[in-house]
Amino acid sequence: MPIRRLQFPLVSRLVLAAVLLFLLVPWIVAFYADWLWLGETGYQQVVLTEVTTRSWLGLAAFAVVFGLLFGNLRLAVRWLLRPYMVLAIGFGPAKVTIGRRGLQTGAAVVAGGLALLVSLYVSNQWLTWQLFRHRMPFGQADPLLGLDASFYVFVLPMLELARDLCLLVPGLALAGAIAIYVGGGALRFLPGVGLSFDSRPLMHVSALLAAIFLALAFGTYLSVPQLLLTPSGIIQGASYTDVHAKWPALRVLLGAAAVGAALSVANLWIRKLWPILAAAAITLLVWMGGNVYATIVQRFIVAPNEQAREAPYIAHNVRATREAFGLGAIEERQVSGDAVLSRADIDRNADTLTNVRLWDHQPLLDTFGQIQEIRTYYDFVSVDNDRYRINGQYRQIMLSARELNSASLPNRTWPNERLTFTHGYGVALGPVNQVTREGLPVLFIKNLPPESSVDLTLTQPSLYFGELASDYVFVKTRAREFHYPRGDNNEYSIYDGRGGVAIGTFLRKVLFSVRFESLKILLSEDLTAESRILFHRNIRERVDAIASFLRYDPDPYLVIADGRLVWILDAYTWTDRYPYATEAMNGINYIRNSIKVTIDAYDGTTMFYLADPRDPLAASLGRVFPGFVKPLSDMPAALRAHVRYPEALFGIQAAMFATYHMTNPAVFYNKEDQWEVPALESGQNAAPMEPYYTMMRLPGERAAEFIQMLPFTPRRKDNLAAWMVARSDGDHYGKLLVFQFPKQKVVFGPRQLVARINQDQVISPLITLWNQQGSEVIWGTLLVIPVEESLIYVRPLYLRSAGGRIPELKRVIVAHQNQIVMDETLEAALDRIFGGGAAAPAGGQPPRATADQAVEPSAPAGAGDRELERLASEARTHYERALQAQREGNWTAYGEEIKLLGAILQKMKRQ
Repeated sequence: MPIRRLQFPLVSRLVLAAVLLFLLVPWIVAFYADWLWLGETGYQQVVLTEVTTRSWLGLAAFAVVFGLLFGNLRLAVRWLLRPYMVLAIGFGPAKVTIGRRGLQTGAAVVAGGLALLVSLYVSNQWLTWQLFRHRMPFGQADPLLGLDASFYVFVLPMLELARDLCLLVPGLALAGAIAIYVGGGALRFLPGVGLSFDSRPLMHVSALLAAIFLALAFGTYLSVPQLLLTPSGIIQGASYTDVHAKWPALRVLLGAAAVGAALSVANLWIRKLWPILAAAAITLLVWMGGNVYATIVQRFIVAPNEQAREAPYIAHNVRATREAFGLGAIEERQVSGDAVLSRADIDRNADTLTNVRLWDHQPLLDTFGQIQEIRTYYDFVSVDNDRYRINGQYRQIMLSARELNSASLPNRTWPNERLTFTHGYGVALGPVNQVTREGLPVLFIKNLPPESSVDLTLTQPSLYFGELASDYVFVKTRAREFHYPRGDNNEYSIYDGRGGVAIGTFLRKVLFSVRFESLKILLSEDLTAESRILFHRNIRERVDAIASFLRYDPDPYLVIADGRLVWILDAYTWTDRYPYATEAMNGINYIRNSIKVTIDAYDGTTMFYLADPRDPLAASLGRVFPGFVKPLSDMPAALRAHVRYPEALFGIQAAMFATYHMTNPAVFYNKEDQWEVPALESGQNAAPMEPYYTMMRLPGERAAEFIQMLPFTPRRKDNLAAWMVARSDGDHYGKLLVFQFPKQKVVFGPRQLVARINQDQVISPLITLWNQQGSEVIWGTLLVIPVEESLIYVRPLYLRSAGGRIPELKRVIVAHQNQIVMDETLEAALDRIFGGGAAAPAGGQPPRATADQAVEPSAPAGAGDRELERLASEARTHYERALQAQREGNWTAYGEEIKLLGAILQKMKRQ
């Protein structure tokens, strides 16, 4: 039989160098370019900490794992009885022999490859290691083991990493050693004898199995605190069965694993197979027995009396969940909900009612896109709610940035995209509750260049950094930089900010040419030594490149502060390891809005401020990255006045509080008082209401303030149970309130109000007629407005004409108690319910503003609107008569009714 010897020739140094060059140079260039960018932002130390920690962990893991793997594989090769391994090739008679030297080389390659993979995994745990080293206590101990929550958040992940490595490395070594022993004939199956091991290889395998059993024992030890983190029955965390069945079983399993390790060690001298098989059998039987015992306890002890058995553990879960999500500090108040409001109550709450948000985000965004984009290459990406003191009044406004979208440029050349059209310009800003005569939003700041009709000024309207900006641009070049259009001409500017990385030398041009894979950077004559490159201009991408270990709110918002445009972004610290706390829908079970981030829209200056110094996660991060976050007191006062409670966090807290307001274990177990966020629609289109910002005077408070609120209904019921508020102003920032209605009273909920609106004999036919005329009726958000001890519901209604793109605010629907009215303005509708207000001119509509004027909230009710409702009622009558004549086949009567219906529709158009 032909025998061939397999040799391992050295890889050509030239080929190896070329491969390394191809793989490493782009990475090195990208890293160095980003390093220069980090120098410009001032956060090199943050990334340096990450890089150095990754490097040391990876190198240490590689050295240890390679040493252990190669040592074991080399020992296996050394203990082969014959100094070679024979491998068959294909199905023919040819075979290949690998000598001992070749086997050792192969062992080194395999060990190196596996060690590299393990080291990459370990290096990715750099933050786990750093938080372990710099951990801060939570001051909250778990109720069973008495361990501080910091053990579960910071220490346990490191212990689990150690357990994984203690299992993985001996396991890989065992698999490799057995493969060598099988190939070398040291482990074989003999007819009539069975499995046969040579003496020394059996000792080697026994030693590795001893290490694996010890790792299993260590993992079993860690399983006890892990029970406080895993779901169990009706709660998250250890249940009755866990404590009284699984914990004892785990202790027995730990002993069984220790016995297995002892038998494996003893086998170093016994050198038989039975100790190994006995160790495995004992461990397996104990594990199976523990599961059977836990099942018996759950079925025959817990299940018949589950509520009583689980009551203490439900209490642990409720207490931990409320602490983890910041629900324990929520102040709960009682309100009657059925008080009948008077005109005096309406006047006393004028600050609330004059700031009711009548413009929804999407209709307003569509309108901005049609009346304020000015040019096709401008886009309004989102609308932000905020509050400003305007002309001495505290007003809620809606603001949207006019960003530049390079993808919409008519001529998309490299100079246009990179040198000329570099930034957006200005904003559209207006109150939430005012409308022009044409049904369009009133704007306090508009047009290009920005025009302000109030005392809010914008001295630096350029936006180089925003939600849309996502690619690099050059500034301070020889090319003229477009500023904004002015009539048929354009205005140009020269960037004078400190943002960006200086081009400087020719080598820098080469660097950025490679980094952005563009030869045009290298060849462009418009770039000078003074030119600067701006990249990471998308604000989410920017903060993530600096601090990827934080979780960011999906809704950044723009603020005008001291005449500049500044983005504010909320950042969260979070974990999924808080003991006994239930996970939210996104998998976290502890969250805090500990950090506020600001990004200057002109020069990109990025600052991180510590908003919650009591958070142990933020405090630990502060020790990992000294100087990374600044105290919130360092934030300029003009920005601090616009800090708001984040919507995403409020939504999570509201969802958890819907269940975890029940603190009595018996009530919690039966879900007797569970709430839910109401949905306005039913069926497949049902979507829960979202939190919304508004300004109002809370019951018992003296002045209106900027808040966020959300109503609750009882689970599977439509009546209102409570409403939740997050406060954002001044010393009240971050305080949560819940106003509960008496359980014995029925307060109409949002879905019930929507149904009543749809069934209203005046509103419903008018909506039907508008839709039949080809217009699109757009329903706005149903707003629940608490006033004193009662509620007012407000819902705006927009109309988009057939083929049109601009939604117009046409009507406002107001409901209180059993009354529902619809009018042109909120104040007019309130006047119809509560009385008061100036009378409308006889025979006509109330005065509305011109295109440049506002319809103030105090605009009077319209007689014309009431006439419109009367005509709608008549139209419905004729429409129903026409249908009846059609069913009866009376086509003469049908034609007459249709003619009368057409005449009424013409009158309605003139209205």
